Amino acid sequence: MSEYGEFSMGQESGELEQLHQATGGEQDYQSQFGVYEADHNAAESTDFETGRHVEFEGADGSRFESTDFTNYSHDAEESDHVFAAQGGESMHSAEFSELDALRAQFGTSFAQGTRLSTGDGPDLSIASS
Repeated sequence: MSEYGEFSMGQESGELEQLHQATGGEQDYQSQFGVYEADHNAAESTDFETGRHVEFEGADGSRFESTDFTNYSHDAEESDHVFAAQGGESMHSAEFSELDALRAQFGTSFAQGTRLSTGDGPDLSIASS
């Protein structure tokens, strides 16, 4: 140990690292469906008849006979069925990730001493600065 005690000087450096991470996501689903249905039924029936009958007998024994007849029959049935379906679907998915990094570097100088003895007065102390 010298008369000056111990004395050192130097430089320190430090680092600060900070990491921030955020993640998230969203999902959407949508569906829409519609159904239409209709029934229609109809029936029709028509009957038409006409007739004529003529019969003649003469004095001499002659005979005349005539027959006219009309018969009309109409039957109809109608049935309709309509079915319609419409639909739609949609889906959405999204995800994200975010990463932030912070790095700071700093340097400091220092001087450090212990005790300085000069011998003729009080001892001096040097503190860190």
